[in-house]
Amino acid sequence: MNFIDTAWINVKAGDGGPGHISFRREKYVPKGGPDGGNGGKGGSIIIEADRQLGTLLDFTYRRHYKAVSGARGGQSNCTGKSGDDVIIRVPVGTVIRDKVTKEQIADLTQQGQRVTVAHGGMGGRGNSEFVTSINQAPRMSDPGTPGEERDIEFELKILADVGLVGFPNAGKSTLIATISAARPKIADYPFTTLVPNLGLVRAGEYRSFTVADIPGLIEGAHEGKGLGIQFLRHIERTAVLLFMIDIMSEDPEKDLKTLRNELGQYSASLLKKPWLVRLTKADTLTPEELTVVAKSKFVKKHSAKIISSVAHDGMTELVEDLWKYVQDMRNSQEFGTGLVE
Repeated sequence: MNFIDTAWINVKAGDGGPGHISFRREKYVPKGGPDGGNGGKGGSIIIEADRQLGTLLDFTYRRHYKAVSGARGGQSNCTGKSGDDVIIRVPVGTVIRDKVTKEQIADLTQQGQRVTVAHGGMGGRGNSEFVTSINQAPRMSDPGTPGEERDIEFELKILADVGLVGFPNAGKSTLIATISAARPKIADYPFTTLVPNLGLVRAGEYRSFTVADIPGLIEGAHEGKGLGIQFLRHIERTAVLLFMIDIMSEDPEKDLKTLRNELGQYSASLLKKPWLVRLTKADTLTPEELTVVAKSKFVKKHSAKIISSVAHDGMTELVEDLWKYVQDMRNSQEFGTGLVE
């Protein structure tokens, strides 16, 4: 299935039905009064979050959504039938904006959360509504108001607790496959990961969190090089970022600086998030070489730890470290002790 995380559609709510003009025609009532009913309300366009969906792919095939208009009012003061609402389902984590003004309409972060993006028109008044003391037999009605129409944009941001950041082949996919049930494509060449992967990590009984494996960055990604920065939106909601540096790197300090610079070019708020550093692929070095790396300036400066996803070295400690940040964020959200960006 193709992973599509941006899309736009045109929505048109139903128009309100016109009011009706009629007069009572009953036996033994020679001068019946006006009894034209009001028109029905037009259907609205509603967006609903659905966790069963994981992509905005459907909206590349269908761009236009229109609700049914309300029916005309009837005789005997009968109100016309209202148009049915149109419910459009999107993945949980979808941000909705007005395509023209760029104003954010809603951020759907919970299952079943809804927002009306186009309101149906109100039904017009029938002639019975126009009766006055000086006009007992009005021959007028309202046409009903038009339903709203607008273009809206969708932007999907995966709801992950932990974001993995690193150059291609830094071991992100291997890590997520090791600590979760996710099975991303893994191979020994750059850009193996072409779409974000999401894995559920269990940190113990009643403790779990999600990890997003973002396609690898390269220097100049913010200028469109490599895979660019189109996937960085998926780590904007995370509690902590995990920078993964290949232990065989000739200059790990430069690598870390480059990665953080690319994040900052995308959004300065990402640089304010808590972050950890791990040197990956420890299984590629000898014990003697690992000892030298463990005493290096880079490890001491950034409190970096050495791990091997293949050998499962450092995995338990890593999961516990990540859980602490996730737990802190969840507590701040629940009790209002902090602001989650």
